[in-house]
Amino acid sequence: MDKRAQILLKTLVEHYISDGQPIGSRTLLQHSGLDVSPATIRNVMSDLEQLGFITSPHTSAGRVPTQKGYRLFVDSLLTVQPLGNQAVQQLKSGLSSPNQHDLIASAADMLSQLTQFAGLVMIPKRKRLAFKHLEFLPLSETRILVIIVTSDGNVQNRIILTDKPYSSGELTQASNYFNSHYAGQTFEEVQQDLHSELKQMQSDMNRLMSAALDASSRQGDKDEVIIAGERNLLQVDELSTNVTSLRKLFELFERRTSLMQLLDNSQRAEGIQIFIGGESGYLALDECSMVTAPYQADGQVVGTLGVIGPTRMAYERVIPIVDVTAKLLSNALNSHH
Repeated sequence: MDKRAQILLKTLVEHYISDGQPIGSRTLLQHSGLDVSPATIRNVMSDLEQLGFITSPHTSAGRVPTQKGYRLFVDSLLTVQPLGNQAVQQLKSGLSSPNQHDLIASAADMLSQLTQFAGLVMIPKRKRLAFKHLEFLPLSETRILVIIVTSDGNVQNRIILTDKPYSSGELTQASNYFNSHYAGQTFEEVQQDLHSELKQMQSDMNRLMSAALDASSRQGDKDEVIIAGERNLLQVDELSTNVTSLRKLFELFERRTSLMQLLDNSQRAEGIQIFIGGESGYLALDECSMVTAPYQADGQVVGTLGVIGPTRMAYERVIPIVDVTAKLLSNALNSHH
């Protein structure tokens, strides 16, 4: 694509993002800074349309960018604006809680406030944490409450169903065994040890242990992604008029598991990832884009955060917000240790 076509596409996308109206060639001529005739602009526009970068919503109206047009814009034409000092300060003061969970919830809130879209943060997988203490309590003959206290002082409750009844005495014995042999280890380590010790252990006891391990590593989806500001998406014109899209999107927020996969994949990538429309592979996001960045603790990527908004979002503003939030959250998590 030649320079002239690039300038026109960039102008068209920027204009459409800022006012949401299809752009005609006269507007493009005014704003592109190019010294060419309206006929030339119309020709370039028709080329861009044939290449699939823009499309005409109505016969007489101007053009709007397609998903492919947004992709090219984001990959090679976008000028990212550095985040203003005020926003950086707002983020810094928002990300100052001593509690890890609160920090992560604040990060989702800040992303949502600053962009006016939905902010989401994937919680670091807890199972890397060592546990300090574990207790089994009988709820009924075959339902047992497992209380797990992790090394960071977090308390998790899990209910496990067993296929045989256990007496209170057996449960106390199991808790004591677990705490005296395994306290201070992560659940993965315990799992490995247990497998090797199974042969010497009483099999009943072992079933209970295995169920507890499963319950602890099987974090509920609900805990894994924190989402803030979903309601902002109801204010977005393209989305609010498209009820089916919105319903799908809210179902996605409800299900969260596919969001987890998306965030999980982004976590393996370097830096900012941008999924435009259907690129994410999740139908619900057809009208939406998602901008994500991984964040770290102790030099290791532990999770991903991001923003979901309409494809017509101000990428040059959203990208630095996501980027800076990821860096500040990483700093805040590091200073905890």
